Amino acid sequence: MSAALEPKRPPGLRGDLAGLAEALAQFAKAEFSPIESPEVEPAQPQIAVLVPCFNEEAAVATVIADFRKSLPQAKIYVYDNNSSDRTAVVAREAGAEVRSERRQGKGHVVRRMFADVDADIYLLVDGDATYDAASAPRMIEMLLSDHLDMVVGLRVDQAVAAYRPGHRTGNWMLTSFLSAVFGQAFKDILSGYRVFSRRFVKSFPVLSDGFEIETELSVHALELALPVAEIETPYYARPEGSFSKLNTWRDGFRILGTILKLYRSEKPLRFFTAIGIFLTLVSIGLAIPVIVTYLEEGLVPRLPTAVLSMGLMILAVLSVSSGLVLDTVTRGRREMKLLAYLSQPNANRN
Repeated sequence: MSAALEPKRPPGLRGDLAGLAEALAQFAKAEFSPIESPEVEPAQPQIAVLVPCFNEEAAVATVIADFRKSLPQAKIYVYDNNSSDRTAVVAREAGAEVRSERRQGKGHVVRRMFADVDADIYLLVDGDATYDAASAPRMIEMLLSDHLDMVVGLRVDQAVAAYRPGHRTGNWMLTSFLSAVFGQAFKDILSGYRVFSRRFVKSFPVLSDGFEIETELSVHALELALPVAEIETPYYARPEGSFSKLNTWRDGFRILGTILKLYRSEKPLRFFTAIGIFLTLVSIGLAIPVIVTYLEEGLVPRLPTAVLSMGLMILAVLSVSSGLVLDTVTRGRREMKLLAYLSQPNANRN
């Protein structure tokens, strides 16, 4: 038998099939390969410069110009607090957005600022031209790079008139007392130059009315164990025509009272236990002579002293009991503050 004849392939068919396969491969690669999107630069955070002012006509224009030079991308807000001079007019002419707060006191102004202004980063500075605007980029960079919630400008005076001896001594005493009560974290709790994250600002319940606001800001950060830092910044004397509204003794005692109130509200167990221990010691001191006399003579000749001693001991027990109850309440309040803090978006997300 003759061998089976293989069918003849048309000439050039092998080459056509190879070309078709290559064309299909290129088509599939073009249609189904992932599309390379152009790189998108991350959006720059919105920065708000907050300037509370009360009769700062002589300095506010300088503050606005300096911060516009240091932070050209920032929006500057000046809040006028019932100034009797041309502070609002000068600030508006300098290019800032001017708003007002009728309730007198820096605490009221800061409360209004934090509620009204929407941004990713907040810079709070006094309108007296004593703080160094050139330090602002470093403070913001530290806030972002170290994932902090507050950066405080640690004042380094550049002139004798910048930091009066009474203010320096008062600041040291209050800072030392705050460190002893709430823990060491700050060297300058009264600095008015601070940078905040949005999380901090939108979860901070402002309760102070006046210059105690800086103390309240520091205590809030310490109580919630928020990441904070200090950075040294130059501190200058006020320009001619600008006068300090801070009274060393009056405002110093108000700040001390604020620290004690915050200690009572944030650490009630320690506060009321200390009162209970004091009352207990006084009660025992009054009771010892009465008990000795009773053991020797079988009589209680000083009945009023015995009654007073018993009353003080009852108050001591009630004080400690109140501390225990309030400590549970404070823990719940602290948890609510922390939840409010965590509910805010983090501008430092990477």
